[in-house]
Amino acid sequence: MRWFAASFAALALFAQGAAADTFRFTAIPDEDQSRLVERFSQVADYLEQRLGVEVEYVPVKSYGAAVSAFRNDQVQLAWFGGLSGVQARRLVPGSQALAQGAEDAAFKTYFIAHDSTGLEPGETLPDAVEDMSFTFGSRTSTSGRLMPDYYLHQRFDEAPDELFSRVGFSGDHTRTIALVEAGTYQLGAVNYAVWEAAVEDGRVDTDQVQVIWSTPTYPDYQWTLRGDADERYGDGFSDRVRQALLEMDDPALLDSFPRSAFIPADNAMYTPIEDVAEELGLLR
Repeated sequence: MRWFAASFAALALFAQGAAADTFRFTAIPDEDQSRLVERFSQVADYLEQRLGVEVEYVPVKSYGAAVSAFRNDQVQLAWFGGLSGVQARRLVPGSQALAQGAEDAAFKTYFIAHDSTGLEPGETLPDAVEDMSFTFGSRTSTSGRLMPDYYLHQRFDEAPDELFSRVGFSGDHTRTIALVEAGTYQLGAVNYAVWEAAVEDGRVDTDQVQVIWSTPTYPDYQWTLRGDADERYGDGFSDRVRQALLEMDDPALLDSFPRSAFIPADNAMYTPIEDVAEELGLLR
C-alpha cells in the first residue's frame, strides 16, 4: 500500500506538472557565468513560488544568444540590457518591458584606465586617450558598447576604430575590468554597477585601474516578457509576473543584481536607446 500511495502521489505530481508549460527565463551574460547561475537560480525559485508554475533559468553564452532564445520561444522572460531588450521586442511583436531596477532609469557607463596611462578622473574624456588601446564589453551591450560608442562620437567626432590604436570587445563587464587591470588594454568601458560591486567585494585592484569619466545617465536593464504569455499560461499571467518582479524585496536577491528594488517599466522608456542604436546602425 505504501508503494501504491507513493506511486499515486508521483503520478499526480507528474500530471500537475504536465498540465502547465514550464516558464523559462534567461539573462544577458554580463558577468562571470558562475555568478549568474547562482543569482538566477535563486530568482527561479522565487518566481516559482509566486507564479505557481515550474520556473527554469536558462543560461546563455552571449547577448545575441539571449535575444535568439527569446525570439525562438525557448524562454518567455528575459533580463535584458537596454539595447538587447529593444532588439528582442522588435523580433517578438507584443512583448513588453515589465520592470526595471530602481537604478536602471538613470544608468551610466564608467570609462576606466590603467594606471600606466597617467590619466586622472575628470569632467570630460581627455584628448590624451587618442591612440591608446580600448575595449568595449559585448558588441550588443548598452552600457559596454552602445552608449560609450555614442559618447565617444559626441566628444571626438570620430569612430572608435579611428580614435584608438586598437579596439576590442571583451564579452562582458567583468572581463573588461580584468583586461584593463592587467594592462592588456589601456582603457575600457564598463557597467557602473558591476564596477562598484567588484570594488566593494575587493575583486579589483584600484591601484592598477581607476574610473576616469562617467557618462550622463540613460535607461538600461529591464525584464521583458513575450506578448503571448497570457495565451500560454492563462489570463492575467503577465500581470502576475510583473507584480512578482515589483514585489521582489529579499535583500539577498536584490543585492545579487545589484539593485535596491524593481520599479515599473514600459517599452516607451527605451525609445532613447532605440534612437541611438538606429543612429549608430546597430539595429537590423
